[in-house]
Amino acid sequence: MLVTIPDVLKADEVAHLRRVLESTEWVDGRVTAGDQAVKVKKNLQVPIDSPVAQELGQIVLRALAANPKFMTATLPLRVLPPMFNRYDEGMTFGAHVDGSIRAIPGTGQRLRTDVSSTLFLTPPEDYDGGELVVHDTYGTHTVKLPAGHMVVYPATSMHSVTPVTRGSRWASFFWTQSMVKDDWQRHMLYDLDLSIMSIRSRLPDDDAAVVGLTAHYHNLLRQWAET
Repeated sequence: MLVTIPDVLKADEVAHLRRVLESTEWVDGRVTAGDQAVKVKKNLQVPIDSPVAQELGQIVLRALAANPKFMTATLPLRVLPPMFNRYDEGMTFGAHVDGSIRAIPGTGQRLRTDVSSTLFLTPPEDYDGGELVVHDTYGTHTVKLPAGHMVVYPATSMHSVTPVTRGSRWASFFWTQSMVKDDWQRHMLYDLDLSIMSIRSRLPDDDAAVVGLTAHYHNLLRQWAET
């Protein structure tokens, strides 16, 4: 399930992140790549243990916690602290699948990467290329969103970033371990929750249809969730 989420960050939040990132240190992005991905990865990243990454990551996490669409699409159990990358001219990331397990910095804990997220920080008119391309059983999806918008998709998906041919493409990226491991089950719950929200906008909360569907949603979540 690929879901785009608009306006995760407000314009002033995007501007603040950009100002801070413009004056921070960037390193070769291959430092966080696995054995296979390192061969096809060419970008820059902010060091994951830097104070800047931690400060800006908290801004992103607060925005995610306040975003109903992110919560219902991912059903997060844990979110890896957000990281930040950039693709300057000529930079790209070839086709790969994200690693299944990642360490949570400074905790000794590990996180299963169920859902991948890319939060765009550069307006699309400021660069050419740099599209996120996600491959799944329904075909190929090309994603290039306005600054402050985000896409989430199964971490099991093969994906790539096309070469940047003009400008520079900046983003925040991170992974979520969902309470519901199976993507198909998450998709079913997401569609059901959207239907419930639509019905609630037209009927009172104590209507039998609203109560029944809400109960069905929570009973399915109870059946499938891992905590």
